Amino acid sequence: MSIEVQPGAHHNQIGEVNAWRSRLNIAVRAQAQKGMANKAILECLSTSLSVPRSSLSIVSGHTSKKKTVKFDNISEKTLLEALREAMD
Repeated sequence: MSIEVQPGAHHNQIGEVNAWRSRLNIAVRAQAQKGMANKAILECLSTSLSVPRSSLSIVSGHTSKKKTVKFDNISEKTLLEALREAMD
């Protein structure tokens, strides 16, 4: 899944999909230093989507606001349903 991160936000939150960039916006409180924002992204996704943290990993964009997150052992249908619920 392609995401765009806003580090240093007021709260952790899954935002809207940016249709122009084809990325899901995610805001996290953590600063983009020493991997803190990356950890916060995975925690936010895990909590918001009710998926195990161990099934998530950042596969590209470790030092960028634009990242790709990999979901293991989760069907696309289940993931889309969880995203819809989290965004409501």
